[in-house]
Amino acid sequence: MADSSPMAADCVFCSLLNGDGSADWVWRGPLASALLPRRYGWLAPGHTLVISNEHAVGVQDVSSDCLQEVALLVQRVAQQMAATIGAQGVNVLNASGQNSDQSVDHLHFHVVPRWADDGLDTWVHGKSSHVLGAGWLDDLRAGLLSTGSDSR
Repeated sequence: MADSSPMAADCVFCSLLNGDGSADWVWRGPLASALLPRRYGWLAPGHTLVISNEHAVGVQDVSSDCLQEVALLVQRVAQQMAATIGAQGVNVLNASGQNSDQSVDHLHFHVVPRWADDGLDTWVHGKSSHVLGAGWLDDLRAGLLSTGSDSR
């Protein structure tokens, strides 16, 4: 692995980053890497996973430097999908944290190339039945103001 971030012994992505097991690496960087999922997990030809090199479960607990590099690598992968395999668009999929249906407890994004009439439907169907209490939007705004410098 390219950096010295703590790894989780029972995490498949951490193991792959440490060189345990085989992976089809697309890119290895100091904070973010990209690999192909196992073929039976492909949603489309060229489907790529972009992962953080530090062990973090999701966007909620990853360092901001690592998250920035992951997001930039997602963008680069999407750009190269257009340039090299003719993808006309991409779907970027992520599930982060408990109750999100995250399959591997390590931050990762699926970058799925798309073409006209490719037969894939990745859009969410249905809506949550969870109800928020009054004042949730004000609470969210106040929380964002207290944790960051940009109020937009």
